[in-house]
Amino acid sequence: MERPIERRQSGGITAHPIAGQLARFLVAGGISTIVYSAVYLPLAMFVFGRAHAVLAVPFAFAVAVTVGYVLHSKWSFRGHGGREPGGARQAKFVGVQGVGLGLHAIITWIATDLLGQPAWVPLVPGLLLVPVVTFFLNRQWVFR
Repeated sequence: MERPIERRQSGGITAHPIAGQLARFLVAGGISTIVYSAVYLPLAMFVFGRAHAVLAVPFAFAVAVTVGYVLHSKWSFRGHGGREPGGARQAKFVGVQGVGLGLHAIITWIATDLLGQPAWVPLVPGLLLVPVVTFFLNRQWVFR
């Protein structure tokens, strides 16, 4: 069940609760993005090479998802909605991250394999699109 929308007065500015949640999500996502990039780039450039850069995506995503789950569950979405018993929330989170993984893989494959771009190029569209998609999926499905 969705909680009613509340507005808080802070320094003369009315803040919407989703704004704080989005800000926390962006900071946590920024940290996850740094982790993803730190794992992806060396693998894509030195281990797999540009032609097979897409193979670096699952490794980078696995590390970033682990960091992301802790940050998002403990901070980004704290106090948002109820908590499901058992591993249901974790399974849903992994599902959402699977969507993100798929998007990153498709973007990386198109940029590096089809378009012949350097391994860093897919980071730009991927890191702009994937967080938007995963924020809304997390908010509406995982941490509701």
